[in-house]
Amino acid sequence: MATAHLIHGYLGAGKTTFARRLEQELPAIRFSHDEWMTSLYGDDPPVDQFAEFHRRVSKLLDAQWTRCVELGVDVVLDCGFWTRRERDETRATAAASGAAVRLYRLACPDDEAWRRIDKRNTHLDGSSLIVRHTFETLKSRFEPLQNDEDRIEVRQC
Repeated sequence: MATAHLIHGYLGAGKTTFARRLEQELPAIRFSHDEWMTSLYGDDPPVDQFAEFHRRVSKLLDAQWTRCVELGVDVVLDCGFWTRRERDETRATAAASGAAVRLYRLACPDDEAWRRIDKRNTHLDGSSLIVRHTFETLKSRFEPLQNDEDRIEVRQC
């Protein structure tokens, strides 16, 4: 049985670094929402089109990773999973595709996370540009894991 490995965490927590390592260790196929967004729409897509671009990339990724697990291949989903709804929907999709799920929580203090993002902004290499205002503003959209969500805690700081 294939496993879908879901990577949860806020900006700068080390999700992509961990996902890259995990894909090699398992092995698995890694899907990074940010990398696909950047490849298709650039590192700083227009704010008025961001939601639509995000939706399109999510739809593309869902078609690809579900096919992988149906074929018995593990996947690493580097998508952040900021909301409970996203996590629940992905768990249900994985189950419907015959896959198990492992959820990893990555956390990092805000000052360290911002330091990483600020450094990354100088050489994006497939990442999206994140300014400090965006980093602070998006915190209100991030929903931490609930007590009933089984997870593996990962320290990247």
